[in-house]
Amino acid sequence: MLGSKAWEPTAAHKELVQRLKDPTLLKSQSFIGGSWVDASDEERIDVHDPATGETLASLSHCKGSETRAAIAEASSVFKSWAAKTGKERSQILRKWFELVRDNQEDITTLMTLECGKPLAQSKGEFESGISTMEWCAEEAKRVDGDVICTPAASKRFLVVRQPVGVVGAITPWNFPFSMITRKVSPALAAGCTVVLKPSELTPLTALALAELADRAGMPRGVLNIVVGDAKSIGDELVKSDDVRKIAFTGSTRVGKLLMAGSAATMKKVSMELGGNAPFIVFQDADLAQAAAAVTTSSYRNAGQTCICTNRVFVHPPASRTLSLMVQESVHDDFVKELVEAVQKLRVGAGMDAATTHGPLIQHSAVETVEAKVQDAISKGATVAVGGKRPEYDASHPLSKGSFYEPTVLTGMLRATIDMRCFREEMFGPVTPVFKFSTDEEAIQMANTTEYGLAAYFYTKDLARAWKTAEALEFGMVGVNEVAITSDVAPFGGVKHSGQGREESKYALDGFLDMKTVCMGLGY
Repeated sequence: MLGSKAWEPTAAHKELVQRLKDPTLLKSQSFIGGSWVDASDEERIDVHDPATGETLASLSHCKGSETRAAIAEASSVFKSWAAKTGKERSQILRKWFELVRDNQEDITTLMTLECGKPLAQSKGEFESGISTMEWCAEEAKRVDGDVICTPAASKRFLVVRQPVGVVGAITPWNFPFSMITRKVSPALAAGCTVVLKPSELTPLTALALAELADRAGMPRGVLNIVVGDAKSIGDELVKSDDVRKIAFTGSTRVGKLLMAGSAATMKKVSMELGGNAPFIVFQDADLAQAAAAVTTSSYRNAGQTCICTNRVFVHPPASRTLSLMVQESVHDDFVKELVEAVQKLRVGAGMDAATTHGPLIQHSAVETVEAKVQDAISKGATVAVGGKRPEYDASHPLSKGSFYEPTVLTGMLRATIDMRCFREEMFGPVTPVFKFSTDEEAIQMANTTEYGLAAYFYTKDLARAWKTAEALEFGMVGVNEVAITSDVAPFGGVKHSGQGREESKYALDGFLDMKTVCMGLGY
């Protein structure tokens, strides 16, 4: 939300400053060429706590001119950064990692207040992101090539890998720390320089990372962060000939626009886009374990993750001769377990230790979730738990927050897949439960989506596990597990969920060009 040109610190801002052990990590400017920079005009953008609606900070609102300056800075130092040895880059990245690790409490506080997620989940995101930073600092020393066996005695073939150049990184609000580390860390490790555009809804974490990078001795211009107008910043990154790679996490709609714009300059792109994750509960699954796993996956960050469980399919008993009533009783047993687990979730502000379920990022997100739930109800769904906003009186400190109750929808069959909650990414705390008859039908229903990021299923049958994992059209599959991400494993999707992979030894590949060198020996 754009704020006034003259901004007076609010009570929420003053409280945030008092919470931080190091208040100098709280920044209100963009970071360009090693300096903290205001926008060329006086326009500002306010950052709100989604739990209370209060203004946490007001930042200078940058646009195209500041983005061009950041690109110029990144371009000017690219060759010198790329020329450093992998060990030299590794040492700087390691120092950055150590400083970030040492400031964990302040960073997780910023994440929780600007994003809304419970503090425990911010700490989990921090551990994930810091692991990526450490991994990439180590991988900087391991950018290797090949010597190819040659068919001719008079020549030799070498393959070398070199950094692509300036990277434009665009990250979302739902993971304001780890989505940055997944892009910036491998880019810097590979020898690229970066212009980062974090979400204008959650920029405070990104700016704290820039401050710590500066303290770590990152050369001026290697990492630049521009906060402000998404369209004008994105347009500059896409059209610039100096930017050779776009790394993006966000909606499929915006990802396609960035890809189309990047075509004019033939940029490399990596896209981590939308998801619509199915969760299949087969007949031999432990229902209590499956329900607990759905609860963990579906309601994490109030359902605002691209790999959240979005659709649950429940299997009938093994015997095909059993009546529909018995099949429904299996469905009911699972729903009972799920509802009991969901009822234990506690809605509240992220800094409250009792909170397990925070707010959505803004009120418009709540309205979208409400519309999808009403669409399902109009087409036959039943609300088993939740299904509305929490009821607070006007004096309650959370009355202005963007909350929605954790919700379970039931009573849905194969014929109801025209519901928005089946076709669209929910991005909210709602779990619809569908029935299916056979393994083949479950797989078909799971694959009936344009997305292909993550999928999950629970079974004790090894043959079924192999068959299902191979048949699901998704980039990542969790078998009896929903915690499927790690710094050692590639993260990414297929179909409209994007292209390229983050994390693991494959992460640096997207930031490197491959060059063939043929050496004639003269005989």
